[in-house]
Amino acid sequence: MTKRIDFQVDPSAYKHWKVSYDGPVANLFMDVDENGGLFDGYQLKMNSYDLGVDIELADVVQRMRFEHPEVKVVVMQSAKDRIFCAGANIRMLGGAAHSHKVNFCKFTNETRNTFEAAEEDSGQKYVAAVKGACAGGGYELALACNHIFLTDDSTSAVSLPEVPLLAVLPGTGGLTRVTDKRKVRRDRADVFCSTEEGVRGKRAAEWNLVDEVIPNSKFDEVVAQRAQEFAATSPKADVAQGIKLTPLTRSFAEDGSVTYSTVEVAVDRAARKATITLHGPKDAAPADMDAFTAQGDQAYMLRLARELDDAILHLRLNEPELGLLVFQTQGDPEAYAAHEALLLENADHWLANEVLKYWKRILKRVDVTSRSMVALVEHGSCFTGILAELLFSVDRSYMMEDEFEGDNRPIAAITLTGANFGPMPMGNGLTRLETRFLGAPEAVEKARESMGEALEAEEADDLGLVTMILDDIDWEDEIRIFMEERASFSPDAMTGMEANLRFAGPETMETRIFGRLTAWQNWIFNRPNAVGADGALQRYGTGVRGDYNMERV
Repeated sequence: MTKRIDFQVDPSAYKHWKVSYDGPVANLFMDVDENGGLFDGYQLKMNSYDLGVDIELADVVQRMRFEHPEVKVVVMQSAKDRIFCAGANIRMLGGAAHSHKVNFCKFTNETRNTFEAAEEDSGQKYVAAVKGACAGGGYELALACNHIFLTDDSTSAVSLPEVPLLAVLPGTGGLTRVTDKRKVRRDRADVFCSTEEGVRGKRAAEWNLVDEVIPNSKFDEVVAQRAQEFAATSPKADVAQGIKLTPLTRSFAEDGSVTYSTVEVAVDRAARKATITLHGPKDAAPADMDAFTAQGDQAYMLRLARELDDAILHLRLNEPELGLLVFQTQGDPEAYAAHEALLLENADHWLANEVLKYWKRILKRVDVTSRSMVALVEHGSCFTGILAELLFSVDRSYMMEDEFEGDNRPIAAITLTGANFGPMPMGNGLTRLETRFLGAPEAVEKARESMGEALEAEEADDLGLVTMILDDIDWEDEIRIFMEERASFSPDAMTGMEANLRFAGPETMETRIFGRLTAWQNWIFNRPNAVGADGALQRYGTGVRGDYNMERV
C-alpha cells in the first residue's frame, strides 16, 4: 500500500527546521536532515527539500500566526555553512510520479504565498538572510520573503538555474516573482534565469534580486539590527499570548473515508468521488472574543477550518483517482451565522483576524484544487456566509426545490453575509461573486441587497447563486447523470477546462503562478527532455547533459 502522506506534524518532531524566539523577532533556521526524506531513494543534501520539508515549514508558519502572535519579524536563514538552500531535491523530482511532482509544486507555492502574505494579513514580516548558495527553490524561499539580505562574499549568490541545468522551470513562483514582485527588468531576468552560477554581491542588489548586500564580517550583526528596526516600526499590535494548536481528532476507515469532529469525507471508489460534509455547530456561539479565545483551537470556526484544510490536502496527495469532490453542509444556518458573525464583528481582534485570514487561504486552496467540484444544497444544509463561498468555488451547484417526500429536514436555503462581499477574495483579487458575475456587476449588488435573508431555491436561482434547482422528481436522476458524465470525461481535459474557467477577470501574480506557470511546469514535467531516460532530471549529477529533442513545440 502506498504510504499515506500526513500534513499534521508536531514541532517536537521537526526534522528540518528550528525556531528561536526573541520577543518580537523569531529566527527560523533551515537545517534539513539529509536522511529525513519523505520517501526512500534520495538524500536531502545541501538543505534541499522535498514535500516533508515543506509540510514542516507550513506548520511553522501556521503556528507563528496562532501560537506566537507576539512575533513581528521572522528571519529565515540557514543553519548550515556556505549554503542557504539548494532548492527542491533533484533525486526526489527525478524519481517521483508526475502527479506527486505537480502536487508538491502546488503545495510549495501555497506555503510560499502564506508567509509572503503574513505581513499584510497578520503583521508578521518574513525576511531572508542569505549566506552561501541560494539556488532554485532556495531563492524562491527568499523571493517569497518581503526583504532579502545577501552577504557579500565569493560563495554567496542567488540563482534560478532550472532552465539551463534541469530543463524545467523555477516552478514555485520564481519567474513570476522576479518580474512581478521584484520588478527585475525583462532582459536582465532573461540573463539571470539562463545562468547556472547566478548573480552575487552588488550586481544582485543593482538588479533588484535582493534588497541589501552586507559585508560578510558584519552580516549577522546588521541583520539582527535591521530585524529589530523592522519590528520597532511594525504597525502590528502587541499580543501577549497566542493559542495552542493541538492535534486534530480524526479517524481513517478501511475504505479511505475520514471522520473528523466537524467534517466527514465519504469515499466512493467505484464512482471515483469523495463527498465532503461540513457540519454546523452543536453549541451556541461564544459570548465574546474573550470566550472565543478561551476555547482556543476548539472554537468551532477554527476547528472546522483546520479539519477542512487537512481533508483537502489529504485528498489531493493521497487520493489522486477520486476525481470528483462533492461538497455538502448540514446544520442550523442561524447557529452557524452567529459563530461567523462574532469573527466578522471583531475582525480587528488578533485571533478573529487570524481565523478569517485562514478561511481566506483555505478557500483559495479549494479554488486551485485540480478536481471536478460540485456542491449540493440539500434540505437541512447551512450554506451561509463563508460556507456559501464554497458554492462559488465549485464548478457547479445543485439545490433542492420545495419539499421532498419523506424528508423532514428544514427547506434548503442559502444565506449571504458580509463574508461574501470582500473578506475572502480569490487569487485574482476579486470576490467569488464578482468573478461569477464578471460582466454583470449589478448582479453582485442585487445579491448584496439580500444579505441576511434565507434564500430558498427559486430566489437563489433568480439571483444566479446556483447552477440548477431540482425538485423531488428530478433530483436523484439529474445528480446521478451529472456525476456519471463527469467520471467518464478525460481527467486531463477536465483539469484544463476547470482551471481556465475558475479564474475569470484580471491576472495577478498569484493567478500567474497557479495558472500560467503551473500549467507550463505540468506540461514540461511530462516531456522527455526533462524526465525521459536521457532527460536532464535523470542525468543530473552524472556530468552528462540531457539529450534534447530540439524541435520547438
